[in-house]
Parts: sequence; structure tokens; C-alpha cells
Amino acid sequence: MKTETYLANLFGLTGKVAVVIGGTGELCGAIAQGFAAAGAEVVLVGRNPEKAQVRIKAIEEIGGKAWFHAAEAPSKADLEGLLAAVLARSGRVDVVVNGAGTNSPTPFLDIKEDEFERILDVNLKSVFLGCQVFGRHLTESGKGGSIINLGSMSGIVPLSRVFTYSASKAAVHNLSKNLAREWAPHKVRVNTLVPGFFPAEQNRKVLNPDRVKSILGHTPMGRFGSAAELVGAALLLAAEGSGSFITGTELVVDGGYNSMSI
Repeated sequence: MKTETYLANLFGLTGKVAVVIGGTGELCGAIAQGFAAAGAEVVLVGRNPEKAQVRIKAIEEIGGKAWFHAAEAPSKADLEGLLAAVLARSGRVDVVVNGAGTNSPTPFLDIKEDEFERILDVNLKSVFLGCQVFGRHLTESGKGGSIINLGSMSGIVPLSRVFTYSASKAAVHNLSKNLAREWAPHKVRVNTLVPGFFPAEQNRKVLNPDRVKSILGHTPMGRFGSAAELVGAALLLAAEGSGSFITGTELVVDGGYNSMSI
């Protein structure tokens, strides 16, 4: 078998349809582009059509196929409309990424209820609803599929200054493991992709020089990750050739942060 064929069988997504919720953002946008390069038709889901068009252009320039669907991730009606639109236009769903996210550096005693609820809505409720809407379709179709939920290092190790974010991501990790157990008999795999520190939009709100120094001092590789460095891990979880026996895992991409103690 030629090298190209072997790699295509292992990591290829040709003929698959991948729905990337949060795909207009930096990290999930890179994942979406990677899926397209691997052969998938990609649906970018978000609120910003301008950002989506920039990513779609980049995908088309490498010969990939992508389109945009506007939706509010914490809205069940929007997600049900998204599923209907994908089935009508693309005929199938194989991979779902739940990657909508937001953050805040508010000190714990100053967190207002509306801020707490907003962050939980975006980070947790959207994943709950995305799994519910798409999970029902995938389990009932009998064909299975891969659901990848975006977790966080703060879901494993609580981090200062991002209290609500940490709590919401810890819940995502737990939800993913529960669903992996429930849906394995239906050939639906559910995993958590766990970025360490990446310069994503929601992280920039909490980064100041002292915090950057602290993070890099705790990261053996001594740097932040780049969005492209999440793509290989996402492909591992998405593709049947590589990920068919991987479910319920937390795949950490963090430059060694979680292995560091003192």
C-alpha cells in the first residue's frame, strides 16, 4: 500500500460531512480547515458570516468544500434547524464539533448571576444541546459518527481568574464521558479535545504580562500552542481509520502543561 493511501485510510474524511459549531472562531476554524483538507465537506456554524467567508475562501483555495450556517449555539431551535439544513443540503452528518466558547476574568466574589448564566449557556448548554440534537440523529441513524467536544485544561486543573469558565468546562468533560458510555453501542464516539494555552479570542481577555509569564513558566515547551497544532488531534478523533476505538477520552494538547508540577 502506498504511503498516501495508507494515510488517507487512517486520517481521511473523504465523503464525510463535518459540522463545526464555533467554526468561525480561531481554533475551531483551523480544525474545520483541517477536516476539509482531509476530504470532508465542512459546515461552519456561528454568528459571524464575514469571519466564515474568510475561512471558506481559505478552504476553497486548498480544494476543499465548505459552507456557512448561522446559528446560536445555546438555542435548541437553531440547532434543530441546523441539522435539518445539513441533511437537506449535504444528506448526512458524520462528525460534529461542539466548540462554541466564551470567557471572563471577573474575580469570583464579583461574578454576577447574568455573567455566570451567559458563560454556562455558551460553554455548557450549547454542548448539551449540540449532543442532544445531533446525538439523537447519529444514534438513530445506525451509522454512528464522532462527536468532539471542546474542553479545556481548566476542566482538568482549575485555573485562577476563570472560575465560571473552569466550572463549565469541567462539566463538558464529565458530560462527554457519560455520553461516550451511553452511545458506544450505537457506534457513536464522544471525546473531549483539550487545548492547553492557545491565543484564542476568549483567552486574550485574561492574558496580561504576569499571567503569560506564569503560564509559560508552567509549560515545558515554553510557548503557547498555535491553532494548527490542534488539527492532527482532531483528525485522530474524527476519522474512523484512526479513532474507531477511541471514545470517552480527554485528548490533551498542551505542550506538557498538565505534566508539570514544580
